[in-house]
Amino acid sequence: MSAKNSSLPTVAIIGQANVGKSSLFNRMVRAQQAIVAREAGTTRDSVIGKVDFQDHQFWLVDTAGLKDAADEFEATIQEQIVEATDAADVILVVVDSTQFVSDEDRYVAKKALRSQKPVILITNKADLKDAQHNDEFRRLGIKTIIRTSAEHNSGITDVLHEIVDLIPARAEEEADDVLRIALVGRPNVGKSHLFNTLAGKQQAIVANVAGTTRDVNRVPVRYHKRNIELLDTAGMRRQGKQEVGIEKFSVLRTLQAIEQADVCFLLMDVNELNTQLDQRIAGIIDEAGKGMVIVVSKWDSVEGKDAFTRDALAPSIARAFKFTPWAPLIFTSSVTGQNVTKLFDLALDIDARRKQETKTRVLNDLLQRAVQAHPPSGLKNTHPRLRYIVQTDTTPPWFVIHGSNLKFVHWSYKRYFEKLLRETYDYSGTPIKFSFIDEKQVKSNKARIAAGKEAVTKKYKQAKEAERLAAEKAEKLEEK
Repeated sequence: MSAKNSSLPTVAIIGQANVGKSSLFNRMVRAQQAIVAREAGTTRDSVIGKVDFQDHQFWLVDTAGLKDAADEFEATIQEQIVEATDAADVILVVVDSTQFVSDEDRYVAKKALRSQKPVILITNKADLKDAQHNDEFRRLGIKTIIRTSAEHNSGITDVLHEIVDLIPARAEEEADDVLRIALVGRPNVGKSHLFNTLAGKQQAIVANVAGTTRDVNRVPVRYHKRNIELLDTAGMRRQGKQEVGIEKFSVLRTLQAIEQADVCFLLMDVNELNTQLDQRIAGIIDEAGKGMVIVVSKWDSVEGKDAFTRDALAPSIARAFKFTPWAPLIFTSSVTGQNVTKLFDLALDIDARRKQETKTRVLNDLLQRAVQAHPPSGLKNTHPRLRYIVQTDTTPPWFVIHGSNLKFVHWSYKRYFEKLLRETYDYSGTPIKFSFIDEKQVKSNKARIAAGKEAVTKKYKQAKEAERLAAEKAEKLEEK
């Protein structure tokens, strides 16, 4: 099985309320500047994040919404712990090291150990004077114990080292000929119905109830001699509307499906268009570098629909998604089958564009024409100079521009050059990425590194010389 078809490992944080789970989560995720989504729960802002540490990547899930044991322990904690242990590859059990082991701690540890997954016990708040010794917590039966202080960023690296010892390193994607298409969007916008229509058979449970799909449904399809895998995902609710427990992990699986996909169909109900959540999902797809088609579903439910109606709706949708102007828009109906087959054709076209490579000479001719037509502006005596460009990757297409004073390149100029590149080579349906390498900065960094090495070498030589002189002095004293 290719690496592309396998999802990243999942690490779940479980434990009582107020033991520092949220602080630990934030330290591990924000330290890498890689927050993927902000799914608001009742007690914290973030519940799912992607961590990148020492050639390893994994999803980190905070089981948010755990209540005090006195009121809703059995009702909410048990559901979340069962779901967390089922979904996770590694489980972090967090306890408050200033408190003695409680029955609730034993309950959480017991559930985690029963899963037969690797379990790490984290005794948080170890910086406080009331912190208990680890011997107090060995009674929970978890062998690996790490003392941390999330507040002071102590012990976090130890936790990350322990995790990456338990999960596989980030694998290189193996090339295969399967085109993976993920259907994403809010609940009840018709994803499962479209999934069934595309698959040609009843594969997913279809009901007029939001949130019917919990897991990611998959089905292989053959279209125009191409192997395609369809992924139907659970709907993502707006902030503050997710239920505790299972639905949090449905959101995680949606993010995993986006990561595994080549092209995403972002579905919107024609009766409720352009919500903020639709835009946020589009932003996640764009950031992940995936192809995207904006699909307006349930077109059969519109009364008096005609070309005029589409022409009236299209501009408002384009305004709402002006940050992804490259995404094509299509109106569909799973009931009548309108434009459903065209979705496959669109996906195949987008996949081909994502894989196209451009010769460096042709790219540089385009860059020079762009600079001559509109030179980039800057500050006095610090105008950016764009020297040359190379394409370094595909899926998505990635371009690296070399030059000097590149930090002064305005975002509008980047947008101008991207538009020119798209008009020339037709990258519709896929994001394209840019990186800028400042030659002056590279030289400065190399000089600084060289100077640092020289200083270390000089200090080393001085220390060795001091040792030699001290040894000579000692020999002379012995001779006397």
